[in-house]
Amino acid sequence: MSYLSGRHFLQIPGPSNTPLPILAAIAKPTIDHRGPEFAELGLSVLGGIRTIFKTAKPVVIYPTSGTGAWEAALVNTLSPGDKVLMFETGWFSTLWGKMTKALGIEADIIKGDWRSGVDANLIAEKLRADKAHAYKAVAVVHNETSTGVTSNIAAVRRAIDEAGHPALLLVDTISSLGSIDYRHDEWGVDVTVGGSQKGLMLPPGLSFNAISDKALAASKTSKLPKCFLGWDDMLASNVNGFFPYTPSTNLLQGLKVALEMLHEEGLDQVFARHDRAAMATRRAVQHWGFDIQCRNEAEYSSSLTAVRLPEGHSADALRREILNRANMSLGNGLGPLADRVFRIGHLGDFNNVSVLGVLSGVEMGLKARGIPHRAGGVDVAMEALAGNSPPVAHAAE
Repeated sequence: MSYLSGRHFLQIPGPSNTPLPILAAIAKPTIDHRGPEFAELGLSVLGGIRTIFKTAKPVVIYPTSGTGAWEAALVNTLSPGDKVLMFETGWFSTLWGKMTKALGIEADIIKGDWRSGVDANLIAEKLRADKAHAYKAVAVVHNETSTGVTSNIAAVRRAIDEAGHPALLLVDTISSLGSIDYRHDEWGVDVTVGGSQKGLMLPPGLSFNAISDKALAASKTSKLPKCFLGWDDMLASNVNGFFPYTPSTNLLQGLKVALEMLHEEGLDQVFARHDRAAMATRRAVQHWGFDIQCRNEAEYSSSLTAVRLPEGHSADALRREILNRANMSLGNGLGPLADRVFRIGHLGDFNNVSVLGVLSGVEMGLKARGIPHRAGGVDVAMEALAGNSPPVAHAAE
């Protein structure tokens, strides 16, 4: 590609833009990961990350992508041949299911339509029928990055409890952590999986397991092989701020600043900012005349919006047009949604002007590609951000 002038708008649903203070922290000289300065850093981030998950329990930090944390959640709690109940909400729930099978775990996956969230009633029905308690865990995705659908985790917890079932609850919050309100303890989640490159505003490379007491107890009898991803050595070293192997020291330096930035803004304000951006984006999309991939308003994601183009129009061609004209990257459609949808990320570090700039780039691309739409979507979004439009319902807790 030839040089594209101006700021690059990275508007995929993660990795998100990394703010300069975080980049500056990552660029600091690497420190001794066995020395007192690192111990102070380690204790700071290990304690601070709990506030983002809203848990008083331990959070393990891995030098991996979110995929590593997916695997850690499984191998630390389950044994070969165990049965897990999963719900297909999109591409990433499907990938987690494939991993489960590859590890020798039986995955019973409830089929979904890729336009809706987890149906807690279907979870309850499956669990009530499981009189022998064959299911050892229920694994779901909180915010499905491929579809822009947010599921009600509290409802899943209630379904498990009302069925009187002892299954663990494992939740992927990779694209919602730090962007959408998430409550590990309150919602009774046993293992929550997170990643660094979205709402936490870091580059890829760190992932997380928030662990309940029940999950920790399950890890003592788990028979799946684990070494690098094992919790025991991690938790033992973490007590003093250290890690059992060389950690991503510079990313942890960045994480400390990211946590400080989130708390300086205030988590409630962070979530409200994401809600407003998502609402304004949806208003623009609906004004243009396009369908949102998520069907149910109560399940709309505040991290991203997946947009369905009319039949006969290529979402990938539109994305290329926008990249060339506006120096802006949008998310592609995944799996069966390939070339049918494009995804607008509105998560991490942004403000109202960022949102309007993104929508301007999209509207310019629509016009350039000759895709039928009603002009003026940016104006509608501007009215919404100015507070002149009624709010839209957000995902229920």
